[in-house]
Amino acid sequence: MVPFAGWDMPVHYGSQIEEHHAVRRAAGMFDVSHMLAVDVGGPGARDFLRRALANRIDRLQAPGAALYSCLLNDAGGVVDDLIVSFLGAEVFRLVVNAGTAEGDLAWLDALRQRFEAAVSIRPRRDLALLAVQGPQAREHVWRALPETRAASEALAPFHCVEVHCAPAGTVTVSRTGYTGEDGFELAFPAGHAEEVWRRLAAAGVTPCGLGARDTLRLEAGLNLYGQDMDERTSPLEAGLAWTVDLKSGRDFVGREALQRAAPRWQLLGLLLRERGGVLRSHQSVTTERGAGEITSGTFSPTLGRSIALARLPLRVAVGARAAVSVRDKLLDVRVVKPPFVRYGKILVHPEEGDAP
Repeated sequence: MVPFAGWDMPVHYGSQIEEHHAVRRAAGMFDVSHMLAVDVGGPGARDFLRRALANRIDRLQAPGAALYSCLLNDAGGVVDDLIVSFLGAEVFRLVVNAGTAEGDLAWLDALRQRFEAAVSIRPRRDLALLAVQGPQAREHVWRALPETRAASEALAPFHCVEVHCAPAGTVTVSRTGYTGEDGFELAFPAGHAEEVWRRLAAAGVTPCGLGARDTLRLEAGLNLYGQDMDERTSPLEAGLAWTVDLKSGRDFVGREALQRAAPRWQLLGLLLRERGGVLRSHQSVTTERGAGEITSGTFSPTLGRSIALARLPLRVAVGARAAVSVRDKLLDVRVVKPPFVRYGKILVHPEEGDAP
């Protein structure tokens, strides 16, 4: 157990590697109750989020639709990255990161006052959040919570539905996750968390900790707030341009700053070409186009070698060779396009000349 954003969090339940493989091959579960659900409601909720979020909130027309977005500051930096779902009846739910939750609430309240928005901002600390991930995750959830099956069997990715079931009461079932695998994220009254966890475990779902969560998300090429981006980082330099709606005429916080400043960096992947080293955050990367820095790095259990996300000069191309400085040694790496692994398939393979 380790302290994390005011919570005691499990690093692993016995073997981080086994937990990682359980998610890639079957089903694993994570207690992500440290993340905060925030309900934004009222007659002005949609207009408020049009201005507060960088992604296009008007894509969420039908209740249950969800999307990924950044919450930016006026300088175009990333205050947080989040998932927003339209629950219907003028209510949207944002799920934000634990370490930024209090800052997010303060920033949303400041924006509410700035825009004189008729909205309520309600942190849902009464909810537990469990993520069940893996190719067999949905079947395991249906086995543990049978009432969820009929409502969620046809649920498309990035959609959610509310279901009433024993023993959890009203459960919001979202087909979302942070591992590069299929699965559900479940939100329900926190008093039922232990019983739901035990039911999932009895159904064959492997408990997983922070260690496996990090190796899984990095293999999937997913950003971690505070490492791959922060309030000083433009989403255009963090591989998140696809989440920023600059094509429409909609004004949103940070848009003007993003339009003024041309990106200088890009976020790409690195694959270690030799055995024995481990890529870590803050290590320097030397390329033919200039120096960069690793933002996240780890050993990939699926690939059997070290991988990383790195902030590199714009002109560095996928396939280029680079060197990572580790103490007094230079490690040979290849620049690749993330993700490394998605839905159980390896997408980035070693090439001729790489160590076996």
